[in-house]
Amino acid sequence: MNPARYLLAPWWIAQLATGAKSFRDNPIIGSHRLNARGLHVARVKRAHAMAWKRREKLAKLIDPTDREAFDRDGFVAKSDFLPADRFARLRDAVFAHRGPARDMVQGDTITRRFALDPDLLAKIPEARALLQNPDWRGLIRYAGSFDQEPLTYIQSILSHVRAADPDPQTHFHADTFHPSVKAWLFLTDVAEDEGPFCYVPGSHRLTPERLAWEKAMSMKAPEGVDRLSSRGSFRVERGELPELGLPEPRAFAVPANTLVVGDTFGFHARGPSVRPSVRVEIWAYGRRNPYLPWTGLDPLSLPGVAERRVTYLWGFRDRWKRFVGQPWRDVGDKSPTER
Repeated sequence: MNPARYLLAPWWIAQLATGAKSFRDNPIIGSHRLNARGLHVARVKRAHAMAWKRREKLAKLIDPTDREAFDRDGFVAKSDFLPADRFARLRDAVFAHRGPARDMVQGDTITRRFALDPDLLAKIPEARALLQNPDWRGLIRYAGSFDQEPLTYIQSILSHVRAADPDPQTHFHADTFHPSVKAWLFLTDVAEDEGPFCYVPGSHRLTPERLAWEKAMSMKAPEGVDRLSSRGSFRVERGELPELGLPEPRAFAVPANTLVVGDTFGFHARGPSVRPSVRVEIWAYGRRNPYLPWTGLDPLSLPGVAERRVTYLWGFRDRWKRFVGQPWRDVGDKSPTER
């Protein structure tokens, strides 16, 4: 190690009290010796204990039946989420939209996102109504364990658009070491063989088997695992699930107007698509410092700020893309369904 890097030691240590997860970029998080003594396991246990305490405070936001389902499975799935006429207006407005988007290329798949910023929310008032829907808000807050506004997009998944390796998102994984939330309101029907969202029920729970697996993975990282695992998004082989006491994954082959909200500490993936296909959804994502004891007090959730965060984030990335690898690329006026 370059001796000058030791000047970063205070920063690396401070990151232990945050959601920092990269075993490659932080040599303390990635220390084989410290993880053998339980550093990673301690971070995981503390983060999960605090998340469940925050969820207790947020439980009133969701129906008891939904809470029971989430606590058991790690996700809630609700068909016919919006009234049929309201959903039809939302879907038609989204499909008719053309505007600037960001494309991320991973393997043979493109993920296209349109930020639900003030301009787009003004053009599609049905989208603003969705973000104010009490059920949408409550489920995302409970699953994410924070009273915060998620980052929200119109998202399209375009499969088999180029000759390349398979989409890496088809490999089951956990997003990070602590509870976090993603939500999908599907605007198109999703077939079982056209890239459905998949989730391993119950894999959000911190069982002794999962903790032992987390420790083993932390001791392999960063050199003994794949690139994405080394950055803190552990990949799991499907054959390992029975050893962890987990069932077969559930594939969400569902009709349009189905909402799925899940804790992405649970193992999940995008199912393979056997043919070129397009999946369109309203997609939300939320993550915060897992060690905060409070549920709210998030300045980034304030009105006027929350809906502009994606634009600010993209601008920041643009300014720095000369120095860091940036998989996103700008595309001109596109529609969510255009290949």
